Amino acid sequence: MSSDNLFKLARAAGVASVIAVAGLLSSCQVRPLYAENTGVTQKLADVSFSDAGSRVGQVVRNQLIFIAGRGAGETKAPKYTVDLSVSSGTGGVIYLPSSDTSAAGRTTVTAAFTLKNASDGKVLKSGSRAVTSLVDFPTQEFAKARAIRDSEDRAAREVAELVGADIAAALSR
Repeated sequence: MSSDNLFKLARAAGVASVIAVAGLLSSCQVRPLYAENTGVTQKLADVSFSDAGSRVGQVVRNQLIFIAGRGAGETKAPKYTVDLSVSSGTGGVIYLPSSDTSAAGRTTVTAAFTLKNASDGKVLKSGSRAVTSLVDFPTQEFAKARAIRDSEDRAAREVAELVGADIAAALSR
């Protein structure tokens, strides 16, 4: 084969590749999650969250209500319900043998959720998210308790953001 024919063949293959890639990309439907035309904002406003069983669970629930309602509070007539289960735990990670204590630790907050239609109870999405927050343990007991509480609050707000994004993605379909 001559180099002229090879050049024509390579050009044809390049054009075919560009057309194939353009065709694949045209089927891609990337759009903003909270765009006006998706209706996600209104659907999120119609979500109700189950009662919390702990202080950390209440922080997660409050943050989810704020995210879903855009600060307007929880709806009175929900179209969707979320069963929420939150657990948390704190443990030391840096052991100091001289004082037999830990100097730092981590707090993990885990939220399991199930999004359902309020009318028929059909499950739309279920999942679990976990966030770990680091904490320093001061030597004073009250300061240590407050540091743990602050760490739990940080992790709870972050896990609520993740769960809220999962719920919004499920409602956008």
